[in-house]
Amino acid sequence: MTITIRGKSSVFQSPMTLDQIIGIMLPEEKEKIFACFSNGDVIELNATIDKSLELTPITYIEEEGRRIFERSLRFVLLLAARELYPDYSMRFEHSIGQGVYIEMEGLRLSPADVAALEGMMWDYVRRDLPFVKERWSRREAINYFMEQGDLDKANLLSFRPYDYFNIYTCDGLSEYFYGAMLPSTGMLKAFALYRRAPGFVMLLPDRENPEEASDFVSLPKHMAIFHQSNYWCKVLNCNTAADLNNLITENKLRDFIRVNEAFHSKVLSEIAEDIVARGARVIFIAGPSSSGKTTFANRLSIHLRVNGMKPLILSMDDFYRNRDELPLEPNGQPDLEALNALDVPYLREAIKSLLSGQETEMPRFNFTTQRREKETVTMKISANSPLIIEGIHGLNPELHEGIDPSLICRIYISQLTTINLDNHNRIRTTDARLLRRIVRDYQFRATPPLKTLEMWDSVRKGEEKWIFPYQENADIVFNSALHYELAVLKAMSFDILSQVPHNSPHFIKCNRILKILNYILPADRETFDEIPPLSILREFIGGNTLYENHRE
Repeated sequence: MTITIRGKSSVFQSPMTLDQIIGIMLPEEKEKIFACFSNGDVIELNATIDKSLELTPITYIEEEGRRIFERSLRFVLLLAARELYPDYSMRFEHSIGQGVYIEMEGLRLSPADVAALEGMMWDYVRRDLPFVKERWSRREAINYFMEQGDLDKANLLSFRPYDYFNIYTCDGLSEYFYGAMLPSTGMLKAFALYRRAPGFVMLLPDRENPEEASDFVSLPKHMAIFHQSNYWCKVLNCNTAADLNNLITENKLRDFIRVNEAFHSKVLSEIAEDIVARGARVIFIAGPSSSGKTTFANRLSIHLRVNGMKPLILSMDDFYRNRDELPLEPNGQPDLEALNALDVPYLREAIKSLLSGQETEMPRFNFTTQRREKETVTMKISANSPLIIEGIHGLNPELHEGIDPSLICRIYISQLTTINLDNHNRIRTTDARLLRRIVRDYQFRATPPLKTLEMWDSVRKGEEKWIFPYQENADIVFNSALHYELAVLKAMSFDILSQVPHNSPHFIKCNRILKILNYILPADRETFDEIPPLSILREFIGGNTLYENHRE
């Protein structure tokens, strides 16, 4: 058989494990490679190779490499918790910085508790115990997890449309992690635990220096909004995908939608009242792709009108520079995400001019010609007309220079999913946003899923550079996630996702979403009429009566 890696080929006479092949062909990188891609599949290091393949190494630099590392580290943490706190359940909550926030249900951990957990984890790493993969039947898996008291996982597995599962076992503990794993605990070379009451943060390797654990990043506003969303989940009695499925099978989804949307309306009303109380006259709204910024801005405008205001929505897009004036990326292509893609001085002066009560000439950008129109629009606002300005750079301090800080209110919006697959497997907000975008692009931009997937890495790169570093600058954080939306998005996306060819280098992103959707029942199309026309979800599925063009 012939194995090709990075253009170099070697011939092997007998079947070998991927780990052995890597050791022969790339010995200097053996410690850094976690798995390989081949024809859209992820091949684990201890998998046996018995045919010719072209392989692409997966390291911590790649997104899939980081996910493999995290899954394996989660297993080691569960092993340590089994030893130290066998009577308590652990729940993996959400990302924070380059780590994952975790709680022990019913137990507030002390610094000594967290230190003990980390010490036990390092003990498992030193022992270099194997993660053994076995195929179990669905009945075997459900019975095992019921005996272990993992009722959430047992319930979820009953909804999976396949009869067999790949279960991993280490030191007598078996788990299901919805993806590839490392071959053994000894490969987990860098991590740390950091107490963040009432739980702790599991810090993963630093992306720039994977040999060291990342630093803890304090994001109090980010944490607060997750705490609020977790409270919503408890009020709604919907913490996992299985809980959502139960609501669907019990014909309770319509009521669940109503309460979800009522929560959003309540928070929007409170935000509008807060803005009025602050006396804010410039409201900057920023957030990553597919957060629902456009609908949020329009709905906020309505709530401000209820409070006696006459808000004016400005589009940051109208301040784009002409295409031939844009900054360039290293590959020579225009950098549409860069702050300097906007005419920032012009935007700042226009805002100050409007706030001073002057008639102001506002630009209009033509996306067809990629140039600013010669004609401008004259605007003038009154003292009770706050400006709502939505765009990815809304929280960047450079945008606010020269504007009275007391007149500014900064809002960060994102889809921060808090429903887990089960207590040990979270649904990443990145995957949930990508699913929204796939549905929207297909519906309104005639963009097939593969094209959206191809653009996603560039979108994420722009978010990491221009949005996430400024999220804690926000005065207000709004979570646009709706706990019922995955059931609706599945009904609209499952078939179109099958269009993505298996051998595409972007299939792995598609497959991650499909793995999530495999555990979620689709919402009945008849229940779609329960989703209000002003719902943020309507921006992605259609039927939003606020505007005709779906653009974000």
